[in-house]
Amino acid sequence: MSACLSNLSEEALTGCGKRGYVLQINGTERSGAAAFTRTMSSESISSSNPSSNGDSPKQNINPSLLPKSHPYQQQEEMNMKEEYGLFVWPCSVILAEYVWQQRLQLSGVSVLELGAGTCLPGLVAAKLGLDVTLTDDSNKLEVLDNMRRVCDLNQLNCKVLGLTWGVWDESIFTLKPKLILGADVLYDASAFDDLFATVTFLLQNSPGSVFITTYHNRSGHHLIEFLMLKWGLKCVKLIDVFSFMPPNKASGLSGNIQLAEIVLISE
Repeated sequence: MSACLSNLSEEALTGCGKRGYVLQINGTERSGAAAFTRTMSSESISSSNPSSNGDSPKQNINPSLLPKSHPYQQQEEMNMKEEYGLFVWPCSVILAEYVWQQRLQLSGVSVLELGAGTCLPGLVAAKLGLDVTLTDDSNKLEVLDNMRRVCDLNQLNCKVLGLTWGVWDESIFTLKPKLILGADVLYDASAFDDLFATVTFLLQNSPGSVFITTYHNRSGHHLIEFLMLKWGLKCVKLIDVFSFMPPNKASGLSGNIQLAEIVLISE
């Protein structure tokens, strides 16, 4: 994958993905741009080969041939969902670009990223000096560990928190962000209700706050509108992301992606 993002600072922004994949954003004030690069470590290459101690390689099993209740099927589905959070998706790149473009308006704002995964938008916000909390599903331990490692690599003091949508544990009641970010969090229709319930609570817990999300405009658009109304939300801005992405940066992205700013109907 290759894409570009406006320069964040003289310092490189680095994040580690699945099995040694490395994401780097490099740039200088002179170039005004940064390039994404991926490299695979020797450890990750060897990890795909049979172990040197003579053990047999793992047998390939097609999960789709197993009944839904089968433990292996359930574990495979959990693993797939966790791996989604270890790759940088186009919506994340776009939301990070938007945060960068809005940096002057965001001065002093507290930020929370939902379903952060590789947390690129949140990292950009932290690079701008904002108070940032990065969250993802409490059960995705590898994703959460990766987020902490990325913050350490970039010397960023972000709070990393397990937050499962629709689950009201003690930690969520202390969150009062003015800006809630969500990149490609509208991909699984079965999770929409829990997502909007969580967004609504966070908006109510911090009056005057806004939820900004980038998403692929898929067939679930009408369901999104219905659930927004159900949870007392309204969209105050809807943007075709390619209208604000510079052509040289948009050329590496694909899909019908939109950016929405969402607030409480009562505001």
